Amino acid sequence: MSNKLSIRQVELYKLSIPLIEPFITSLGRDDSAENVLVKIVTKEGIIGFGECSPYMPINGESVDTCFIVGQYFAQALKGKDPLDIEACIQLMDSIIYANGSIKSAFDMALYDIAAQHAAMPLYQFIGGANDKVIVTDYTVSVGDIDKMVADALKIQAQGYPAIKVKLGKNGKTDVERMRAIRAAVGPEIPLRIDANQGWTVEEAIVTLQALAPFDIQHCEEPIPRWDFMRLPEVKQASPIAIMADECCGDDHDAARLIAIDACDYFNIKLGKSGGIYKGLKMVRMAEAAGLHLQIGAMIESRLAMTAFAHFALCSPAIVHFDFDTALMLREDPVTGGIVYEKNGVVKVPDTNGLGATIEEKWLSRLEKVVV
Repeated sequence: MSNKLSIRQVELYKLSIPLIEPFITSLGRDDSAENVLVKIVTKEGIIGFGECSPYMPINGESVDTCFIVGQYFAQALKGKDPLDIEACIQLMDSIIYANGSIKSAFDMALYDIAAQHAAMPLYQFIGGANDKVIVTDYTVSVGDIDKMVADALKIQAQGYPAIKVKLGKNGKTDVERMRAIRAAVGPEIPLRIDANQGWTVEEAIVTLQALAPFDIQHCEEPIPRWDFMRLPEVKQASPIAIMADECCGDDHDAARLIAIDACDYFNIKLGKSGGIYKGLKMVRMAEAAGLHLQIGAMIESRLAMTAFAHFALCSPAIVHFDFDTALMLREDPVTGGIVYEKNGVVKVPDTNGLGATIEEKWLSRLEKVVV
């Protein structure tokens, strides 16, 4: 096989799928997944798929901005070698700053092509092994306490091994939310919380200390992302481990957080990091610093979720998996890909490349542009 390929065309699609019920965090409410699909076709006939779920409050991107910026990338990448992933990433970075969400969809498609070309599953291509059980938690939206308790009990009854709870809407009320949930689900099941930047520094410290009796595994992003220089102060005062999420976008953010000893965990999302290439750099940094990792998601379909699961097999430092959002969609457009088994277990495909595609009959229904 030739060691060089050439990109012939790029197709961009808008994918909108309603959610089974609204997903509510301190940042806002989502009623549907509004995603972008990238399909890269090589002259040699290998096709790679990627997907992103842009989220304006977190990465400053929308489906529309991704569609426009994606066309810049498509024009620039035509004729380029998709196997030279580093050069393709550098080219995209030279065209526009940030825009990590749409970059991640292109990155994913490039890795899909490269792993297919190497005749390896994606996890193997990036140096991983299918040697651990991936188990996703399931998330309770923030809101009325009775509804949150009912949702937590439903998740427990469905056999998920951990419950993640969205908070960040008034620290005092958040304590009451967790008191009620812990009382309802009992002492055994692990609880994790995510404030999505909803507390001030002082409120975060008081709230985290008040939450100590409820045996919480970790807290994601307690304070505003821009205030990350004060995250070490929160970490020092908190009886609960701190996980950086929104303030930990790419490898440069990771380096800053490590330098100031800001957190116990990173939550790596490929839609924040710009994809697998930079995500791998973050993993290596975390390993060197002795930090553990969670791989998370926005509201992607099983296509991107399959890439996240492959990525989660790249390091033993990755210990938590937040892959529930694909289960919240009313429709599943994906052929192949990860399989959700009982009790939150996620099985990763052993086929070459990503192992997940979207068939033409689905794509034909979607708004698209071909470059």
